[in-house]
Amino acid sequence: LNMDRAAGPRSASLGNFQFGAVATETIEDALLHLARQNEQAVREAVGSHGHFRFRETRFVEFIFLLSEQWCLEKSVSYQAVEILERFMVKQAEAICAQAVAQLGDSEWTEAQNWRARKEQLCSKFILRLVSCVQLASKLSFHYKIINNLTALHFLQALGYQYTKEELLESELDVLKSLDFQINRSTPLEYVETLLEVLGYNGCVVPATRLHATCLSLLDLVYLLHGPVYESLLRSAVGSATPSQLQGEQFSPVQEDFMLLAVGVIAASAFVQSHACWSQVVRHLQSITGIASESIAEFSYAVLTHGVGVSPTAVPPLQAAWAPALLSPPAAQRVGHRLQRPPASLAE
Repeated sequence: LNMDRAAGPRSASLGNFQFGAVATETIEDALLHLARQNEQAVREAVGSHGHFRFRETRFVEFIFLLSEQWCLEKSVSYQAVEILERFMVKQAEAICAQAVAQLGDSEWTEAQNWRARKEQLCSKFILRLVSCVQLASKLSFHYKIINNLTALHFLQALGYQYTKEELLESELDVLKSLDFQINRSTPLEYVETLLEVLGYNGCVVPATRLHATCLSLLDLVYLLHGPVYESLLRSAVGSATPSQLQGEQFSPVQEDFMLLAVGVIAASAFVQSHACWSQVVRHLQSITGIASESIAEFSYAVLTHGVGVSPTAVPPLQAAWAPALLSPPAAQRVGHRLQRPPASLAE
């Protein structure tokens, strides 16, 4: 399979993205909606699945490449990753719940049931992944929907002989598992909305320049999700070996898309213009209420894993923000969430 043939058309579609074409009132409403949605997601993550994560690089890369082959927009690939992870978390929780319920049964029966559920989940993983991409494409109906024939041809090329009925059942299984709640905002929506606000607020770095870099860095964060957030966790707790409890308590930070968005934008600003980085961070702090130290910490993690920034190879601007990043008190504020409504666009 040629997974690269759609890269050209996809890149071309991104060039048509326009900033400044929406009324300020609409942007304010959109930002407030995202802020409330983000707060809810972070609250729900507290004490929920904790250490359950299903965002391995190979899975994310597979979805990204498949989305490119099918000429899908960036937002679809991010949405598909989010849907797949939430579905897999639900399945893992169901398996664990079943194991707990069977504690009174014989050890042999428990092992057999556990193995059967796990094998069933693994055997249909590619089918579920394709279903998640299909569902994500249907949420972006104004671009392109992946129909069942296209999905079946792809699966057959991989050696899977699924029927149209099995494909439909797979989509329905994913929907039922997530209570049909699949249309959640992706980090890209947060990034693009914040870039709109930055443009209206007079940011010196053009939004169009930041947008292209943000897309690349957001891809990197998705592909290197584990290393990026592990480095943030180590910095937050001030230890190279965080405990399991600390990892579970840190879980809400991984659901904080507003923090992810400001971190990616700040990192993009650093790549585009070192001299303007501090101003962009101040703008982002004013808009979201997220502490500048947290924004700097996240952007530093993105740059470290994305382009190899390190304390021993200090870029020109890093001297201005390295102390806040490397000292435990500031690092412990990573994950600071919105505490007030976004600032007016007229600021």
